[in-house]
Amino acid sequence: MASVSSPVPAFPCNSGFISRQKFKPSRRALWVDNRRRSHLNPIRASQDGGPLQYRKLGDSDLMVSEIALGTMTFGEQNTEKEAHELLSYSIDHGINTLDTAEAYPIPMKKETQGRTDLYIGNWLKSRPRDKVILATKVCGYSERSSYIRDNASVLRVDAANIKESVEKSLKRLSTDYIDLLQIHWPDRYVALFGEFSYDPSKWRPSVPFAEQLRAFQELIDEGKVRYIGVSNETSYGVMEFIHAAKDEGLPKIVSIQNSYSLLVRCKFEGSNRAIH
Repeated sequence: MASVSSPVPAFPCNSGFISRQKFKPSRRALWVDNRRRSHLNPIRASQDGGPLQYRKLGDSDLMVSEIALGTMTFGEQNTEKEAHELLSYSIDHGINTLDTAEAYPIPMKKETQGRTDLYIGNWLKSRPRDKVILATKVCGYSERSSYIRDNASVLRVDAANIKESVEKSLKRLSTDYIDLLQIHWPDRYVALFGEFSYDPSKWRPSVPFAEQLRAFQELIDEGKVRYIGVSNETSYGVMEFIHAAKDEGLPKIVSIQNSYSLLVRCKFEGSNRAIH
């Protein structure tokens, strides 16, 4: 049971409004919650059954666990030993999908960039590669994170940046292929990371959707990437990627990874959901 300082709408569309709500669980609610936690069993799941289910990811042939393990704290809040323990526990109990990114850990810093991948790569050396679905991300447009590339003043989602990103990710992860490569955030300007409305003054020229897909096609043809997806994307961006793939015979995105929770619903339910 919980009380709030003011009513929460059934369909919250103002993220700023929701973020200001002060949830105050009662002492009894906290006691009940802790009591329930003490009786929870560890995750028990397998491909043959159990509470954790597996789903086909979009149009791909990837069967992913309904729960994936996010790793953005590995190398910042978590040591390598802790990361390996978390990875082993998750995989041993049915989770088969790991989500990482070249930008991790968070917060993004030159001193720690790529450390998450290194921790995963070291752990992966002792595991059957075909039992793990590895999802990673290439950075979108950024003027502040050029240190991620060897010779770039600005990060872009073009062929050169994508290729360099994948080659470095493969090396850090100690693997020769990526199951799912996603664009972490778009090359074009969109309202993200604290922005709730589009600012026309921030518009900039962007890499065409088809050009981005052609770069991914080359990596798929080389066997370095199996499938592609997007992250922090809008309904407009998703539809443009779909149209470009259809019109030019290029690979189709099979996934979208956006913020979506009880407190962050509007951008997905009011926009991207209309795509289905």
